[in-house]
Amino acid sequence: MKLNLKRPLAFFDLETTGINVGSDRIVEIAILKAMPDGSEEIKSLRINPEMPIPLHSSLIHGIYDEDIADAPTFKAVATELSDFIGDADLAGYNSNRFDIPVLLEEFLRSGIDFDMSDRKFVDVQNIFHQMEQRTLRAAYKFYCGKDIVNAHSAEADITATYHVLLAQIERYKDVDFEDKQGKISQPVLNDVEALHIFTNMNKPVDFAGRMVFNENEEEIFNFGKHKGKTVEQVFDIEPSYYAWMKQGDFPLYTKKKLDEIWARWSKKKEALKQERQQQAEANRPKQVQQTKSQQGSANQQARPQVKKDKPVVAVTDDMLEQLKMKFGK
Repeated sequence: MKLNLKRPLAFFDLETTGINVGSDRIVEIAILKAMPDGSEEIKSLRINPEMPIPLHSSLIHGIYDEDIADAPTFKAVATELSDFIGDADLAGYNSNRFDIPVLLEEFLRSGIDFDMSDRKFVDVQNIFHQMEQRTLRAAYKFYCGKDIVNAHSAEADITATYHVLLAQIERYKDVDFEDKQGKISQPVLNDVEALHIFTNMNKPVDFAGRMVFNENEEEIFNFGKHKGKTVEQVFDIEPSYYAWMKQGDFPLYTKKKLDEIWARWSKKKEALKQERQQQAEANRPKQVQQTKSQQGSANQQARPQVKKDKPVVAVTDDMLEQLKMKFGK
C-alpha cells in the first residue's frame, strides 16, 4: 500500500551528542521524503556538531569524533536541508518530543526560521505506544516481522519507522480505540490530518513541552509554579516571568514562541490603553467647558467694582464768568 498524501511527508531521524534539546547537537540526519505519487527521496548527512561527542552517546549510535571531523557543520547545510524538506509535513519516531525540537534549535542557530505554522506532524511512536506500547525494534518486529539491521543508524531507523507506519495503517484499519474519556473512535487512518490529531495528545506549542494548548486553544504553561495557567494570564500578574524565561536555559524555539505570545499580549495591552485614552478624551471637553464657566462666574464675583467717570462737559463763556465771580478774578 502507499500513503494517501496531499503533500509530501518527510520522515526524519537524528543522531545527536545527547538528549538535551537546548544544548546538544546533531551528528547525523536522515530524511525519507514520501511523495503523493508514491515515490520516495532520501537524504542522509553526517554533521560536525562543533563539540565533542560524549562516549556514552557514541556507544549508542556508533559515531565518534573522528568520523565527523571533516563533515560539514549544520549551518553549512541548513539551507540545503530546509529546501529538501520544503513544505512537507513531518513524521518520525518520538519526533514530537525530541527530533522536531532539536531540528528547530539547529535551524534557529543557523538563522533559518523554519516555519511550523501550517505543517502536520505525525509521531509514529505515539500510535505505537497508544495501541501496543513497545520500542522501535519491537515495533518493527511486531508489525513487519523483521529485525532492524544496523539499529541506531539514522537511515536504518528511519526506514524502519516508515515501514512501521505503513503496517500500522494496514493493521488498525477499522480498529476501535477508546480514549481516557471513554470515547470510541477509529483514529488510525490513511490520512495525515487524522494521524496528526491522534499522535499529538498534548497539543504542544513549542515541542519541548514547556507550553501546550488547553481545551480552549489557549497557550498554557506546562511546568513550574504557573503550570496550568495561560501564558497571557501570567504576563498580566507577573510580566517579569517573560524576562526570566528569556534569560533562562530554555530552547530557542520555546523562546521564539514566547516572543510571539508576548508581542500579541503587548499589542492587546496597548490597544486597551489607547481605548481608555480615547474615552477620556471624549469626556474631557464637557468637563473643561463647565470648569471655565464656573471660573468665569467666580472671577466676576471677586472683581472689585470700578466707579465710572461722569461724562465730560464742554467749557463755555458763562462757566468762565461764574468762576471769575466766585474767586474774585
